[in-house]
Parts: sequence; structure tokens; C-alpha cells
Amino acid sequence: MKIDPREIAEIASAQPGAPRMDMYAGIHKAMRAFMADTLLGLGRMDVDDDLEFAQASERVMQLLDFCRSHLHHENAFVHRAMDARAPGASAAVEAEHAEHEQAIAALSASIVHLQACARVARPAAAQALYRQLALFVAHNFEHMHQEETVHNGVLWTHYSDEELMGVHDALVASIPAAEMMVVVRWLVPFMAPAERVAMLADMRQHAPAPAFAAVLNTVQPHLTQAEWGKLMRGLGMAPAPGLVH
Repeated sequence: MKIDPREIAEIASAQPGAPRMDMYAGIHKAMRAFMADTLLGLGRMDVDDDLEFAQASERVMQLLDFCRSHLHHENAFVHRAMDARAPGASAAVEAEHAEHEQAIAALSASIVHLQACARVARPAAAQALYRQLALFVAHNFEHMHQEETVHNGVLWTHYSDEELMGVHDALVASIPAAEMMVVVRWLVPFMAPAERVAMLADMRQHAPAPAFAAVLNTVQPHLTQAEWGKLMRGLGMAPAPGLVH
């Protein structure tokens, strides 16, 4: 894919005043963070440390599960909404989703091979998996750019922000609780401070108190002290040390 900086500028200039509802912005930050962290972790993995080897391999599996689920959510909610008012608008990217499913299956097979291979063969197998995952991440980064520009253009043309929020809320409501905690772990720490406060303020208003506390406990270890302080002040909460109980 050829990335044209002018294309990005045109998308930005097409949103005078308040920005439009962007269903991709947050989850794609989470995905980029999860992918980058997992790839870097795999690259520095010590294949002779059995615990580290097992943990890094499992992290890749967790990423693949997350990516597979994300594909299904987009197909079921976002693409369906696009095609309802602009028939065929999602066809090209949905075909890429099918390719991603195949890539995920191939990566899963490579992890199984790595976990089962003899210790002496681990370095070569780990390097092969690292390169395979790097290509998958690279393609996904380009793919997400396409969604954030072309797909948002379709959605903004055919839907109001209120309608898009309805699609977004229905998608989020379909995510199981365990998966949602994975989303929160990778989403909230990699948001800008204002985005983080806005999201958690809304969650605080609508979620049960124990669920909100669980979210704070999940994200706090992944925020710097300064970031945590900004979040607590933004939420009007005392920035007490330690986890929330």
C-alpha cells in the first residue's frame, strides 16, 4: 500500500469543528500497542529460559486470538453498517480480513511448531516466527490505515454521529467480559490523557463500581506515576498510591 500524506491531511481537513465519531481510533491504538509489544517481546525472548519461552509464545497466541475476534467484530457490525447504505463498500477490506484469518492460522501453526521443537532448534524456529509475525504486523498497520481513512469516509458520509455511536455501542455490548479486560489493558494505557479521562469518566458513570475498580486496577500498572496522577485528577479521584480496592 502506498501511503500518501496528502490523503491523511484531506481526511483531517474534512472534519471542520468538532471531529466526527471515529469507531476505529481507540481500538486501533490498542491493536498497534499489543502488536508492537508482542513483536518486540518475541524478538528479545530467551529461548533457553523455559518460563520466558513459554510466556512469550503464549503472548503471541493471545494476540492472535485478539486479532481474530477483532476481525469478527468488524465484519459483523462495522462492515454490515457500511454495506447497508453503501453496498459493496467493505468488499476490498473484508477480502483482506479473509487473508488475515489465513495468516493467523499459519502463525498459530508456527507457534505450535516452535513450542514442540527440540531445544537446539528453538533459535531458528523463533527467528522464523519473529519474521512471520513482523510481516503480519506490517500488513495490519497498513490495513488499519485504510480503515481509518477510506472506511471512515464512507461511514461519515452515510451515518450521523449518533447512529455511529449506536453501532459502536452494539459492538462493545457483544464483547465478553474477559475479552473486554484485554481490550482495556491495551487500550487505556496507550490513549492520550484527555481520551483516557473521557473514556473512564463515561465508564464510571455507567458501569458497576466493582467493574470500574477492576478496570483501574488493570490499567494502573501500565501507566507512569504522572499519567496516573493526571487520570485521577481528571476523574476527580484522590491519587492515592497502590491499587484501587
